[in-house]
Amino acid sequence: MLDKLRMAEQFIAALPYSAALGMKLEELNDGVSVISMPYDERFVGDPRTGVIHGGAVSALMDTCCGAAVMSHRSNPGGTATIDLRIEYLRIAKPGQRITARAECYHVTRSVAFVRATAHDEEDDNPVATATGSFTVEGRR
Repeated sequence: MLDKLRMAEQFIAALPYSAALGMKLEELNDGVSVISMPYDERFVGDPRTGVIHGGAVSALMDTCCGAAVMSHRSNPGGTATIDLRIEYLRIAKPGQRITARAECYHVTRSVAFVRATAHDEEDDNPVATATGSFTVEGRR
């Protein structure tokens, strides 16, 4: 698992937008990934309210889903997003870190299926949910 953790950290570090958004890998274990993103005024989508733009939440969830695929026990190599559907359920509270948790629940020879949720710091109700499909490349 240490190799997969290192691979996922390198995957996130290699993506300039992940660094720009301040993403941090919190957990990676057998098809499950948890990545957080701190609140940053540079990514506010509504200056009047201070709410983070949905695109930043989308990028967090997409990255978290990809890391979940890479850590799946079937041992896939690289991955890319085929389809990602995100449902925004409520605004993330301004000033709070957003954390996404993704689970890769099924892998075929060429496609992995993932579901995810994103939460802010205070509320148990998710900010957003996602389902997606991702390529499976270079199985080892």
